[in-house]
Order: sequence, then structure tokens, then C-alpha cells
Amino acid sequence: MTHKKRKATELHPAAKLYAREHAEGKLSRREFMTRATALGVAVPAAYGLIGLTAPAVRADTPQMGGALRMQMDIKAQRDPRTWDWSELANVCRGWLEYLVSYERDGTVQPVLLESWEASDDAMTFTLNVRPGVKWNNGDDFTSADVAHNIERWCDASVEGNSMAGRMSAISEDGKLREGAIEIVDDLTLRLHLSSPDIAIIVNMTDYPAAVVHQSFTGDDPVANPIGTGPYLPVSHDTGIGAVIERNPDHTWWNEGNGAYLDRIEFVDLGTDPAAWMAAAEGGEIDLTYQTTGDFVDLFEMIGLPATEAITAATLAVRFNQDSPPYDNVNVRRALQMAVNNELVLELGYNDRGTVADNHHVCPIHPEYAPTGGTPFDPEQAKAMIDAEGLGDHEFELISIDDEWQAASCDTVAAQIRAAGININRTILPGATFWNDWLNYPFSSTEWNMRPLGVQVLNLAYRSGVAWNEAGFANAEFDALLDEANGIPDADERREVMAKIQQIMLDEGVLIQPYWRSLYRNARPNVLNAEMHPTFEVRYQHYGLA
Repeated sequence: MTHKKRKATELHPAAKLYAREHAEGKLSRREFMTRATALGVAVPAAYGLIGLTAPAVRADTPQMGGALRMQMDIKAQRDPRTWDWSELANVCRGWLEYLVSYERDGTVQPVLLESWEASDDAMTFTLNVRPGVKWNNGDDFTSADVAHNIERWCDASVEGNSMAGRMSAISEDGKLREGAIEIVDDLTLRLHLSSPDIAIIVNMTDYPAAVVHQSFTGDDPVANPIGTGPYLPVSHDTGIGAVIERNPDHTWWNEGNGAYLDRIEFVDLGTDPAAWMAAAEGGEIDLTYQTTGDFVDLFEMIGLPATEAITAATLAVRFNQDSPPYDNVNVRRALQMAVNNELVLELGYNDRGTVADNHHVCPIHPEYAPTGGTPFDPEQAKAMIDAEGLGDHEFELISIDDEWQAASCDTVAAQIRAAGININRTILPGATFWNDWLNYPFSSTEWNMRPLGVQVLNLAYRSGVAWNEAGFANAEFDALLDEANGIPDADERREVMAKIQQIMLDEGVLIQPYWRSLYRNARPNVLNAEMHPTFEVRYQHYGLA
């Protein structure tokens, strides 16, 4: 099979379609930039399509050297493709890099790839590896390394490998489909998809897509830190902290292009923001991983200004349909109807976000379709619970002890109780909660933003995928999701998405109260450390004034 290379001056026809949709108000600027750059359109050209100039690179280049201390949970490490929390990735980003990155302005930009190009029918993606990249053991980084990692991602036999669900267009029977990857030369390879997938490149920005060396066979990337990045781990103690330092022998990163800091310390201070604030006042930390609630303003009062990212991050208060009585759709819908999501946003998250509609697709996603959400009707909720013979049943809502998550679930439970339905609240410390997070009958989970609505649906609600904590399995939903994954036109895809969202509502899959704005507080002399919408800690670019 051959693929004609598009000339540098040519643009993918779908990018021009997206530009028209942006002009017609169907796509926001962020949505347009994500979609266009995911097709391989360079960032300046993408901005030019909508009559704008790409933002200039910031002039405040940090000084070389120094150390930075960040508050962040430190979790036990595992195989990157099974990572289920951004914190796991953030420790390892110093040496494990990504093929592409998702930026604050919505663009998808190259990292270990130099560029990529989608065929007109989006069935073939040509990936061009950045020349000159070295692993820190001296090996050249080539297209064979890219192919090796993609094959690893496709292996659904690995428990907890969420990447397998993201690679369905090049997978078959739980592994890489034969012929799906064509290595053209040391710096070029092609992906041959079985069906169009608008998210294939964007999925490679997600934190479990860290690129590992072909010798990596274990579960701990800290133990044998071969990577392409400029840092190396010094220590990693679960629940305590981690330290990484600049690798002086690695020449892939040059001075002036990043890796400004000599040392980054991650300090695990638990889940109480008051402890973080005390540490900041005592000079023990320079910035937070994320700040919530009133503490955003309190940190500013002690001299650590905040940066904000408007996102599709959320809290999913989900029912596990593998656990009675949540296998009963009337029970699930009744509990949804007992909860006013606007009140959960106000009391649980200090109104720092927007109200959601219980289907996990956000208005900032290009395929979002207005649906109206679930009606708030506590009287009907009580009547439905009684009709199912559960008037005396005591439900239990479980959450982690993070302040904002606990407060949000307290508000959910209080409203259910106010409707006359018996419910108990259980708050668990993180070390206990995460041991069994996929199996709780009724609990809450923090979900990161994904740039496209279809991404999170593929990850969390497709039948049988690793992160389907709701136990949701619906053949019609899966088929519609396959269809949506392959539709480039926003209007056409939105028609399919409306059906998908309605299935989520009809099936009462979860109580999803709000979309979160995210915040980080940092000392004024910390540069380039603004809050990232997907929680990435880009300390290769952090530095001190």
C-alpha cells in the first residue's frame, strides 16, 4: 500500500472544514486547534486558517539551575500503560517523554515526533520521528521504538492497560492487528487504521502513553530509568516524596531549550490543604500540584498567586452496575433525580466550575450536544425507590478523603437523604480507597479532562474496557461510539453524540455534577508552571526567575 505525501503547502481538507465550522460558531477556537493539529497541521498554519497569528513564545526564559519543591501525592509506581493517575506520570516525565503533547491552547504538538500527517480519509497516519533523539543509555531513538510502544499499548491482556481501549482502530483480538504498522525507515512509520479514528493522535498525549525503551520489562520505571528526557530519579518513596535531578551526561536536551532546573522535589503532604498551606508558609514548598476551594484565595493571600485552567475535568459519582441494587436502572435514575447538580457545584466545589448533565460530555468538547440532563425531582425519586421495594434499604456512598471530593459527596448524600431515602456516607483515606476503586458499588472518582468527548467515553463506558468502573455495557452505545469516532464533521458527529448522551441519561449511568476549573498556586519567581488542563507537570520547562 502506498501513501502520497502531502506537500508542505497543502493542508488536510478536514482542517479547512473545521475552519469553516469555527467561522460559523460550531467549534470554539480551542476545539478547532485540537482537531486541526491532531491531523498534523502545524500550529502556525492552524492559527492562520482562522485568521490569527500563533502566540509568540514567552520571553521570560528562566535562569539555569536551582531547585523547585512541589506538593504532590506520591503513589506506588507501575508499568506506564497501566498508570491510572497523573501523579504517577508526573514523577517520571523527567526521563519518559511522549510522542506528542496537548497544550493549554488546545493544540497537539510534536515531542518525540517531528510531525505527522493524516490521509484524506483519515485511514492512514504517517509519523515522522524527530531526528537526533537519543535514549539516555546512548541508543538512537527510531521508528522501531515507536512501533514497539504502540504494540505494547495494544496489548489488552495486560491488566489495567487503558491504552488498549484507545488503540482499537489498529487492534484486533486484544493485540496489534497484523499490518497495522508499516516501518518505512528509521525515522518514518505509518499506521493503517481499520476504521477512521479522530482521536488516535490525541490519545497519544494522555499520561499512560509515556514512551519506554525496548528493554523495559518490569513494572517500575523508576528502578531502571532509561528514557529520552533530561532528568533522572534520585529517590521515590510512596506517600513521602520523590526527587529527580538533571542528568549531566544526556546531550539530547541542550541548555537554553529547557531542563533549566537542577533538581525537583515532590513532597507528599497528604490530602489536607491546610497542611500544604502550612508548608508553603514555612518555606517547604514552592507550588501546589492543584489547589481547590477557599485555599486558592488563601494561598494568594500569603504570596502564591494562582493560575487557572478551564477544563472538562470532573467528579464521577457512579453506580457499579455489577453490584445490586445498582443493576436496576430505576434505582439509578431515582438517585440521580434526588440530586440537584447546581447545589453540588456550589457547596462541594465552591462554584469554581460549571454545572454538568450526568453524561460525561462537556460543552467544551466539539461533539457536545445539548440534552437537558436529568430532571431534579426528589419526590419522584422517593416514589421510584419505594416502588422497587427499597424503602428501608440503606445505600452507601464511598469517597476518598480529599476535601473537595468529600464535600461534594456529602452534598450528594444530603440531598438523597432529604428526599427520604436512607443513605450512609463512608470516607476512606487514599491508601485504602485506591486498593479497590473499580469495585465499590456506589462511589466517586476524579476524572481528568480529555480533549475530545469520544475519548473519555471510550475509556470509561465502552463495554469491558479497563477503566469501566460503572460496569456499563450497552451494545447500541458501543456501536454509536464506533460511528462517532469515525466522523470528522462536527455537525454530523454531534447528531450521533446526542444519541450517545441520551443513552447515558436513559440508563442512569452516573451522577456527574460539574465541570471543574483547575488551579495551581506558585511563588512569583516560579516561571512556566501554569496549571495545565490535564494536570501535566512540565518541569522540563519550569524554572526560576
